[in-house]
Amino acid sequence: QEKGPFQPSLFDERNLLELTSEAFPGERLIVCRNPLLAEQRTRKREDLLQATEAELTKIAEATTRARNRLKGADAIALRVGRVIDHYKMAKHFELSFTDEGFTWTRKAGQIRQEAALDGLYVVRTSVPEQDLPAEAAVSAYKGLAVVERAFRSLKTVDLNVRPIFHWNAERVRAHVFLCMLAYYVEWHMRETLKPMLFDDEYIELARATRPSPVAKARRSDQAKAKDATRLGEDGLPVHSFRTLLDDLATLAYNVCHTSLNPDAKIVMITRPTPVQEKAFRLLNISPVCTQ
Repeated sequence: QEKGPFQPSLFDERNLLELTSEAFPGERLIVCRNPLLAEQRTRKREDLLQATEAELTKIAEATTRARNRLKGADAIALRVGRVIDHYKMAKHFELSFTDEGFTWTRKAGQIRQEAALDGLYVVRTSVPEQDLPAEAAVSAYKGLAVVERAFRSLKTVDLNVRPIFHWNAERVRAHVFLCMLAYYVEWHMRETLKPMLFDDEYIELARATRPSPVAKARRSDQAKAKDATRLGEDGLPVHSFRTLLDDLATLAYNVCHTSLNPDAKIVMITRPTPVQEKAFRLLNISPVCTQ
């Protein structure tokens, strides 16, 4: 708000500022403004307002048609309420009902007040500035996305912690520990295999070129090249982590026995492809030694 602890005009030349508030004693408040997010929210709000008005217009027409006219303040309000609730725009409209119809207008002041806060978010921290500068605090906050992806990986797509088929507390803890250990191994594998994956191996360099930590990190030119050509710098095809594991899973360890000598066995291992050879080289392991 214009009379609040900060004014939107403060972000005309920068997108990060630090302040304090009596409501949060002993804490630093780092206010950030993301212009791209602000534009996105402004556009989405206008789209929702227009969609709401389009539906309200249909209801208004229903109150004036010759046959099966919609009438009665309660019936009209019920139809309007469904639309308002669907688009979540009740706070932005002034509505008036009668038995014959209804009218609506946008709350221009309310919309302007909300628009002034588009793209703003606040990072709170109790860590002193000498230990954690404002830019570092914002970077650490944005790094939480990695933690969120890890939890999604644990719960759903990769490790599937649930369902837990144990009823003993120690076994449940052991199950979760093994899942965490598996994710730890997966994380290191992803980092090591980045040259073969669509992952951006130059992400830190790309982040360093940002004008501020609030700005969105762009993919590096090398990562964009991988996206466009689907090939690595060595000309080999790049993979997602899942498809690379599927490729490695095609290796087979075959043990053959002969009727001439039942005690003898012949071991044959699938010859690795160039992609598989590179993966094992990066991981510093040999498929033969792991049998």
